[in-house]
Amino acid sequence: MTETAILETGRDGQAAASINDLETPCLVLDVDKMDRNVARLRSRLEGFGVSLRPHLKTAKSIEVARRVMTSNEGPATVSTLREAEFFAAAGVKDIIYAVGIAPAKLPKIAELRRTGCDLAIVLDTVEQARAVADFSREAGMAIPALIEIDCDGHRSGVLPRDRQRLVDIAAALTDGAELRGVLTHAGASYGARGVEELRRAAEEERQAVVDAATILREAGHECPVVSIGSTPTAHHAQNLDGVTEVRAGVFVFFDLVMAGIGICDIDDIAVSVLGTVIGHQEEKGWILIDAGWMAMSRDRGTAKQDVDQGYGLVCDIEGKPYGDLILADANQEHGIIAVREGSDAKLPDLKIGDRVRILPNHACATGAQHSSYHVVRGGSDAVEAEWPRFGGW
Repeated sequence: MTETAILETGRDGQAAASINDLETPCLVLDVDKMDRNVARLRSRLEGFGVSLRPHLKTAKSIEVARRVMTSNEGPATVSTLREAEFFAAAGVKDIIYAVGIAPAKLPKIAELRRTGCDLAIVLDTVEQARAVADFSREAGMAIPALIEIDCDGHRSGVLPRDRQRLVDIAAALTDGAELRGVLTHAGASYGARGVEELRRAAEEERQAVVDAATILREAGHECPVVSIGSTPTAHHAQNLDGVTEVRAGVFVFFDLVMAGIGICDIDDIAVSVLGTVIGHQEEKGWILIDAGWMAMSRDRGTAKQDVDQGYGLVCDIEGKPYGDLILADANQEHGIIAVREGSDAKLPDLKIGDRVRILPNHACATGAQHSSYHVVRGGSDAVEAEWPRFGGW
């Protein structure tokens, strides 16, 4: 496995050997925690005999992707054509673009497939299927597509037992294109609470795609891929009979939302934002840092959970949480650290120039604010490398 190890430039323009030398705000990745998170899910799925097709929308980094994928060629899942283009150029050859296809994007799909990337798409209407079939005939290639199944009413997809719609989509699609299989995402599992609810969500997800695949096969259509995916259900499935692969993404880093659901512990969260103390408002009980919502994102995903973490949980420079200390509010470039409402905890003695690390609510959203990861291991302050990440559509 080849890695890109670009040394981070510190405040003095020299290579940064320590986290204390990094310009802030910036994104820090504990690679040991990340590797443990990946090994945990990979081991779990091996016990069911299904493959892992990681969703790379969270990482948006080839260095991270190579640690998560089964091989450097995939399989992988993406959410934007920019991601598909980037990872295909890096040698990933087995990709699902897991967002409903728009006809205007089909030329780019064809272009990427001509490079040798087996890029499959997702759809849930006869209209889309006809557009893909028509384009496939004109382009001289059978573009593979998966029918998206609605397993929980969370977003898009065909109801799993809507036989007529499933058969109509398959018929329209195979008139020039290829039916690759069925796919679903248990997005409602993010609202589940407790092991039993999570296990129920996982079984409903599995049953939905298996039922849809059965209908298609009974109608005479091949359905080789039966794909499910969400981090909560991937960690709580008790039965994966009939499933061929599992897609998940945020499990690589985890975040406060996942900890709030009960999928991971706080100590499993592998990414944090490094910030510097820039001021105090003692009468208000505030410490100000240079990491606002432009560094953390506006995501407030824990607000509906039992523990509201504000814009993030505050840790010391080694990544150890102070306790009930959160990023209570955020402006564009200013973060406001305060003790969680109702707690009798005290503000730590942080001076101007001291550094803290903030654990994010949503790793995908926070990661999107940054152009690279600054790689560390455990409590060490040594910066091993800077791994680029990208954005855009």
